[in-house]
Amino acid sequence: MVLDQRGTVPPDSSPSLLARVLAFSAIIVAGVCGGLIGFAVMDLGCDGGCTTTAGLVGLGAAVGAAAGTGIVAVLTLRAAAEWRAQQPRGAAGPPVGEPWRGRGS
Repeated sequence: MVLDQRGTVPPDSSPSLLARVLAFSAIIVAGVCGGLIGFAVMDLGCDGGCTTTAGLVGLGAAVGAAAGTGIVAVLTLRAAAEWRAQQPRGAAGPPVGEPWRGRGS
């Protein structure tokens, strides 16, 4: 942990636990869906017993889908952390249950 010049710890701007869990879940779901789609497309496009080839294509599609979703998730979490770091303390929004009143309202 890096201390600033006054000896205090700077505020934490890392993404919330919920955001990280949702990003991880999205990567897993994308991998499973990519694998199923890759397997199904290869299985339908192949005549005869191509189970091994369909499985390998499904595995490749799963890895590709999970990697792509992982890249998007990391970029999204970084952008959210940067956005959170630039917000002044207490400017996150209205209290729970109260409507947002922006400028001019």
